[in-house]
Amino acid sequence: MNWDQIEGNWKQFEGKVKSQWGKITDDDWKLVEGKKDQLLGKIQERYGHSKEAAEKELDEFCAKL
Repeated sequence: MNWDQIEGNWKQFEGKVKSQWGKITDDDWKLVEGKKDQLLGKIQERYGHSKEAAEKELDEFCAKL
């Protein structure tokens, strides 16, 4: 599954995404609202990942859906 599909159906996938990255706060999720670049930034910020590591983690998550 690609990010365009997730973004288009954000309400359906939001729970799965939230359970994957539990350190991201509710306020952060309001900012993300399905935007990939915002989610990548929050993953980097909350988990201390590099941009490349965050992208890899998100891509692997999307592939599993």
